[in-house]
Amino acid sequence: MAAVEFYLIVGSVQLRLPVNPESFAYSSPFNYEEIPVEGLGDVTNIGFRGLKEFPISSFWPRDYNPSYCNYSGFRSAESFLETLERWRNGRAPVRYIVTGVKGANYLVTIRDIHIEAEKAGSPGDLYFTVTLKEFRQPNVKVVDTSKPASSKKAEPRPAPPPKIQPKSYVVKKNDSLWVIAKRSYGKGSEWRKIYNANKKIIGANPNRIFPGQKLVIPK
Repeated sequence: MAAVEFYLIVGSVQLRLPVNPESFAYSSPFNYEEIPVEGLGDVTNIGFRGLKEFPISSFWPRDYNPSYCNYSGFRSAESFLETLERWRNGRAPVRYIVTGVKGANYLVTIRDIHIEAEKAGSPGDLYFTVTLKEFRQPNVKVVDTSKPASSKKAEPRPAPPPKIQPKSYVVKKNDSLWVIAKRSYGKGSEWRKIYNANKKIIGANPNRIFPGQKLVIPK
């Protein structure tokens, strides 16, 4: 059976506990919500699993003692506490590993550090309870709105055809619709086209046009 060892790791820095906690323990909450419904009473809305929480209670001895220490040459209790607080204050996720326990490998954050500097009969030993909480990396897709969603270039829209403005003609002395049609279309017989476009101006009699009237010459 593999030896049980407790590690807290950030990058290349490892803290191995010299004295193991009594057990590897955690709580795994699940979110539920009770909603009152008229005529039914409370109904349950099932949510999602919460973040696991890991309490670690042990002590960091001042001196090596083979009867309860896992290894010798460990750092001082002051260095252990300074490293924990630096990680927490730096908001660094920590790798929590317990060897010999299947699946005990989690990315966590340090939520609370409770310290008892000394207890009677053990001067220099540091008693502690550290609360760790599972770190769940948010998986948010960032969309760059400064670039088009597709790399394919959009085809340029064809320019709308220019609007053709109808020609206009100012009636002169001795003009008739026949004369104006002959001048505009090359055929005097097209006079009715001009008349139909200008009935409001000319009136009921196509033979009565007057100098100064502005007529539309349609295509």
